[in-house]
Amino acid sequence: MKTENTVWHDQHISKTQRAELKQQKPCLLWYTGLSGSGKSTIANAVDALLFQRGCHTYLLDGDNVRHGLNGDLGFSDDDRVENIRRISEVAKLFTDAGLIVSTAFISPFAADRAMAAEKLAPGEFIEVYIDTPISVCEQRDPKGLYKKARAGEIKDFTGIDSAYDVPEAPAIHVKTAELSVLECAQQIVDYLLEHDFVK
Repeated sequence: MKTENTVWHDQHISKTQRAELKQQKPCLLWYTGLSGSGKSTIANAVDALLFQRGCHTYLLDGDNVRHGLNGDLGFSDDDRVENIRRISEVAKLFTDAGLIVSTAFISPFAADRAMAAEKLAPGEFIEVYIDTPISVCEQRDPKGLYKKARAGEIKDFTGIDSAYDVPEAPAIHVKTAELSVLECAQQIVDYLLEHDFVK
């Protein structure tokens, strides 16, 4: 439902000014991949590397956000869409603050990822495909979710009985079965350095 009788209020300090103060270019690293692919692990490793460089960052983790902001949502297709819509809006606010933002969500639908990209200025949305074979994800199964999904205890589980749209042209393609966590994280930081998001 649209909120009536509200008017956008411009702020005195711009996103450009906030970014210049931080000496970085704001962007959104959008990590997508199957459950157990390593999204949160790699996003945390990248965040740590950026922190060491003096960057101003924030990581929005899928499970953590579902404990608060999105605690009222389930895992139906409609709820997944709303989950991504909300986090896209939050991420946009954080980039407006001049931050380098990371989101670690399965975000299985290409249309939702495109919607998130459209909310940002050109070049700010960086899709990071954490590409891990489902067989490896099942072997890892850090939360025991694949076992439950295979047993029919969890419905609408991505990769089992709910679709995952593989990114067609991600900005960064990370193959976690071939690289260590640190190597994966460094690949992403190198991209940010090469494209002048950080110094």
